[in-house]
Amino acid sequence: MTLQTHLLAKAANQARGLAIDAVHKAGIGHLGLPLGAAELGAVLYGHALVHNPERPRWLNRDRFVLSAGHGSMFLYGWLHLSGYDLAMDDLKAFRQLHSKTPGHPEFHETPGVECTTGPLGQGVGNAVGMAVAGKMAAARFNTPEHEIINYHVVCLAGDGCLQEGVALEAVSFAGHQQLDNLILIYDSNDVTLDAMADKTQSDNTAARFKAMHWDVQTVDGHDMAAFLKSFNKAKKAKTGRPQLIIARTEIARGIPEVAGTAKGHGEGGAKFADGARAGLGLPADQHFYVSDDVRAYFVGHKKRLIRACNKWHKTYKAWREANPAKAALLESAAKAPSAAHLLEKIPVFPADVKHGGSRASGRDVLQPLAAELPLLIGGSADLYGSTLNYIAADKDFDPANRSGRNIRFGIREHAMAAICNGVAYDGLFRPSCATFLVFADYSRPAMRIAALAQLPVIYIYTHDSVGVGEDGPTHQPVETVSALRLIPNFDVIRPADAEEVAGAYAAALERTDGPTLLALSRQALPLLNDIPPHIRRAGVLKGGYVALQETAPLTHILLATGSELQFALAAAKELGAGTRVVSMPSFLRFDRQSAEYRASILPPSCRKRVAVEAGVTGLWAKYVGLEGKVVGIDRFGLSAPGAQVFKELGITAEAVVAAARSL
Repeated sequence: MTLQTHLLAKAANQARGLAIDAVHKAGIGHLGLPLGAAELGAVLYGHALVHNPERPRWLNRDRFVLSAGHGSMFLYGWLHLSGYDLAMDDLKAFRQLHSKTPGHPEFHETPGVECTTGPLGQGVGNAVGMAVAGKMAAARFNTPEHEIINYHVVCLAGDGCLQEGVALEAVSFAGHQQLDNLILIYDSNDVTLDAMADKTQSDNTAARFKAMHWDVQTVDGHDMAAFLKSFNKAKKAKTGRPQLIIARTEIARGIPEVAGTAKGHGEGGAKFADGARAGLGLPADQHFYVSDDVRAYFVGHKKRLIRACNKWHKTYKAWREANPAKAALLESAAKAPSAAHLLEKIPVFPADVKHGGSRASGRDVLQPLAAELPLLIGGSADLYGSTLNYIAADKDFDPANRSGRNIRFGIREHAMAAICNGVAYDGLFRPSCATFLVFADYSRPAMRIAALAQLPVIYIYTHDSVGVGEDGPTHQPVETVSALRLIPNFDVIRPADAEEVAGAYAAALERTDGPTLLALSRQALPLLNDIPPHIRRAGVLKGGYVALQETAPLTHILLATGSELQFALAAAKELGAGTRVVSMPSFLRFDRQSAEYRASILPPSCRKRVAVEAGVTGLWAKYVGLEGKVVGIDRFGLSAPGAQVFKELGITAEAVVAAARSL
């Protein structure tokens, strides 16, 4: 189909008008990108992208990611014009309570929004993850007779995105992995929020991307024919490289008073709305204006998109009939496994098993689960030899083996987490990743987004406490577990032994409405054989359970998690028959249980409570109360053998006994 340049130029100006009116009405927002990139949007949504507004999650659609999420009215305007379930009233409710048009795009909230963006650079990482998922899916499901997956991932990013470290980590990974189904459009307008871009950068972006094995084109972003030519070239490229299009644009184009300046980035230009609308050829008496001919064009284009989607479905139906096993695997992605079913697949550990820590238990638990769940994938930040989460029955994901289930992310913890978010947004594969727990600080911005967007990513983060020992305080995450527990909708599970590890994996894999982090130890942990395996496994699913039941009237409750549960159990023997020990591997899972269950584990009548954990003490207050005590570490650790560090810092059974007797 020939590019309808005249109509799409009108559409671009009308999209500018929608952005101006929405931001002016809200009194807040970002006009720079929606106005500066309007021609890019016209070409993408009016001609070039493969998608179906009637089926926003169609499997073979092109994925469009607005990494520069502050420019959300760009996306909302084009989704509205394209015919998604986003009415004009939704645009008028921009940034208002419970609207479909929040300040930054949010997954689940708006049809056609592929991922939650706003923190700059995250969308670049997400797009790389979607491209990984696309390569994996094509390798598993396409056949010589039927190609059902050949979509592209298109990401629009600005200077702010490319200045963020997460984007550069992801870009480097994408180039190394030869993700040629990825097209990154750089909205290059020489402006950042505070000032002109030359105040903070002097990079040669084209040279930098070429050095990281990307193909690069530079184009006038307001020349629609030139941009379409470069976009088509990027889509058809067979170079084995991801594609960068540097689109030179003028920020806030259409508002002469601020265009091309830092003042055009935000809502500063909204006060010139009337003059801008007149200059764009929009009627003075009609806000939120779309002309009949532009509306008719997009109605017709939507019909063309639907026809193309229907044609694909015929191919899909033939593929499904010819490949029932592949079809069943594809359809299984939408079904969450039950924890009970998964636990049946994990053999009970022998009572005399010798393990090098819960990370080693995790390795043994992972293997049967990976066999049961073929779409479970994993990765590590250059630490497979330490995190022990390699899927042993499979091989690496790389350009020569797109079916591999193990991803070597390199030393890129932030991008690793953002890429896993992208895989999770895509929805076919279940992503997990690993590094040392202390480096969760490098991953945390993407972890927070995973919780916000309800993404079922699994983090297998090891070396969970001062038990790391000789590596010292830089590698001993005394505050990290508590910091992660503070993220809403973010499950943290710190298992105490191998059977609790089994329960932790089952809990994480059963969960589909948010992420889960497994905090695993390097140092050896005893197998707590006095507690039946099924009690330990089931107890983790509830977040907390009675590990040792009192055999006399209840006098004390000892609470512990992870490697410190052994100290609580030892202390209970010293304190006597009236002592209960509660294992608390996951605060958030416990808090989600019924009030009746929680009271049965922590009876309000018993106020002599002591918690013990090799970390900061603050969060335990809600369980021990004002009258209880916490044995913990409100300081940084030490460099010494792990057992000596525990003793020096007072994390011992003796310290727990002393605290209990002092109540």
